[in-house]
Amino acid sequence: MKTELDLKMDAVMAAMTAEGGQLALGEVERFGRKLPMIAAAPPTLTAYIAYFSAQHADAEFLVAGDERLTFAQVHATAGKVAAALAGGYGVKKGDRVGIAARNSPAWIALYMGILMAGGVATLLNGWWQTDELRHGIEDVACGLVFADAPRSARLTAIDGLAAKVVTFDDTRRLDEALAEVIAQEAGALPELGPDDHATILFTSGSTGKSKGALSTHRQVVQGVFNYLASALMMLAITAQDGEAMGALQPSTLLNVPLFHVTAEVPVMLQSLAIGRKLVLMPKWDAEEAMRLIEKEKITYFVGVPLMSFEMLTHPNRAKYDLSTLTDIAAGGAPRPVEHVRRIHDEMQGAPLIGYGLTETNGVGTGNWRGNYLAKPNSAGRASPPLVDLAILDDAGTPVAQGQRGEVCIRSVANFVGYWGNPQATAEAFTSDGYFRTGDIGYLDEDGYLFIVDRKKDIIIRGGENISGQEVEAALYEHPQVAEASVFGLPDEKFGEVPGAVVLPTEGATLTAAELAAFLLQHIAAFKVPARIWVVSEPLPRLGTEKIDKVTLRAKYRALVAAETKAA
Repeated sequence: MKTELDLKMDAVMAAMTAEGGQLALGEVERFGRKLPMIAAAPPTLTAYIAYFSAQHADAEFLVAGDERLTFAQVHATAGKVAAALAGGYGVKKGDRVGIAARNSPAWIALYMGILMAGGVATLLNGWWQTDELRHGIEDVACGLVFADAPRSARLTAIDGLAAKVVTFDDTRRLDEALAEVIAQEAGALPELGPDDHATILFTSGSTGKSKGALSTHRQVVQGVFNYLASALMMLAITAQDGEAMGALQPSTLLNVPLFHVTAEVPVMLQSLAIGRKLVLMPKWDAEEAMRLIEKEKITYFVGVPLMSFEMLTHPNRAKYDLSTLTDIAAGGAPRPVEHVRRIHDEMQGAPLIGYGLTETNGVGTGNWRGNYLAKPNSAGRASPPLVDLAILDDAGTPVAQGQRGEVCIRSVANFVGYWGNPQATAEAFTSDGYFRTGDIGYLDEDGYLFIVDRKKDIIIRGGENISGQEVEAALYEHPQVAEASVFGLPDEKFGEVPGAVVLPTEGATLTAAELAAFLLQHIAAFKVPARIWVVSEPLPRLGTEKIDKVTLRAKYRALVAAETKAA
């Protein structure tokens, strides 16, 4: 039976999306079907950015240390970047242009400028090491990369890299950081349409190496507007309930990396539409986050579940005034049930959670406020008005309500496909356009999604996806590794961490420390297994002669649990 909040949300959304409503729906054809789209949304990201940058021109947009920038200032700098890209750098419509850097105002101006110049903003993972960066850049034929100093050092260490690397100093103020970039000869900007390519984000697939997920302007804009619809819906319900709306400028911390879809779409891009201030954190620290929440009067918080939990349990939390927070959101991984209740009871903001993927431009489901408290282990209902959520079997047929199957999402915001990989793209979609998430779940009688397992070989460490096969491949690069298996281990802090079992070649002697040091040279630190067991017997095999990962995972999870209990 639907809750009172569900009924209110449905009524408000129906009114907003009806003919003549604020977010009236239109249609677009894909996979031979008519999919709903929000007709009022601008056709391109560049039009979207320009419109809302002008609407909120004099309001603060970015706060980075002692630098404070308005929407108009950031957009003006982005325009100079775009002119230089179209001119001196020779960027043409559809060219992939990479950003490899930590969060900064310069990152955001570069992102906007690349789009305005007709380029495809290619968001390289800032935690990647040289091998991973080479693969990502070469996989999507990225010809130009803008990098901060640490990432530039990794890139210049790559022999024969085809991409041109331009280094910028993100420790300086925005105009100074990009002074050399915008000093190039200016060129004319191209006309752009909704079906032009806009972004590539990288996703850790079950088959190992990251794949570049390509989206068009329409797909990203519609994803942003689906989030905007949810925000407007909750504001309307707040007003209906007679709660004070507050006079503060909407504001949030930018504490997750911009190369992730969460930071890109619902945080950065949505902030343009609602005039929301972004307060940048170069590095996550729970106490620094609370200091900034108090100082900048932050109204909304979102991060991986670990972040809000670290604030909740911090010994100095009572020293900070966090009363401006209205919502404390999480994504990337489920919150433990007890954390949901404690956040509600011990912190003033309402807990909520969202579920989406890189390939869906972050759009999927949401669980809000009282409903989240009632069903704290659910990812929520399909996010209106664009998401069509289904639980399907391997043949793409819907399963009975309450039965388990693969969680699948169909919407206009879903990506085009994996760059240069038609086979993986075909495998990712059903014939009628549902994206196969690789997660196993079921829907209850109220349409709430419960995720119970993963079909893909993915480990989620604090919201960061890790491919077990990619880590195994890196282990096999060691000449003395004969067999290796990588799987997820439960962890109180991160939810899950990678673990590995390794059999050395005959006569070799390896230690866990040696293997960890070797891996650090090849993969990002967060992918390196937290525990490595070096064994002397061959790993168990299935009848197909594949390593029996299920048995290994169960055995070593039980071992870790026993060690934890004994401690």
